[in-house]
Amino acid sequence: MTSIVTNDDGIDAPGIRALYKALNNQGIIVAPKDHLSGCGHQVTTTRPIHLQQRAPNEYAVDGTPADCTRLAITHIAPETKWVLSGINAGGNLGIDAYISGTVAAVREAAIHGIPGIAVSHWIRRPLVIDWELASVWTAKVLEILFNRPLPPESFWNVNLPHIEPNSPEPEIVFCSASTQPLPVKYRIDGDLFYYEGEYAKRDRAPGTDVDVCFSGKIAVTLMRL
Repeated sequence: MTSIVTNDDGIDAPGIRALYKALNNQGIIVAPKDHLSGCGHQVTTTRPIHLQQRAPNEYAVDGTPADCTRLAITHIAPETKWVLSGINAGGNLGIDAYISGTVAAVREAAIHGIPGIAVSHWIRRPLVIDWELASVWTAKVLEILFNRPLPPESFWNVNLPHIEPNSPEPEIVFCSASTQPLPVKYRIDGDLFYYEGEYAKRDRAPGTDVDVCFSGKIAVTLMRL
């Protein structure tokens, strides 16, 4: 089974290595050469895209996560069966999916009829992400999702919680995506606007992915085109 592994934090980010480890170091890494968090479903069509093969199964792309998926399934590995994206450093809950490059990579796969899984890790400061633990959790989630039917034109969005060290292993919960907006707050300095919305203060309606993840559980959401 050929799997493409990508992200939006860049090919050298620790999260993509954690995801690759969760796949037992199998698959082909096709990821942006630079950090592109929050780029959404942007694609490159007005300039050439540079592709660098850095290892037998590793390609750095001078483009977006959606570009990575496009190049992977059309030129690098047309036999691709799954596209996996992450592990993103930061949550991609609810309407974050519209902003996230991590999610866009698997949405692009779904558009082409290829199943995908986006994996993100909420950050609850001052805690620091334990990537080894995140890899272990992700491996268990992938084992479930690889064996679970996925409707056409759909993909999975997974969000790992940020819990205290030595806490019990988090429960995996299938849930709906929140549709509530992120906090929109700006500090104004002359004609400059600085975004100051606090992620942890967003709406967390019971049963939504935001509430599940903020409650210390792994949120798994079925997303549709």
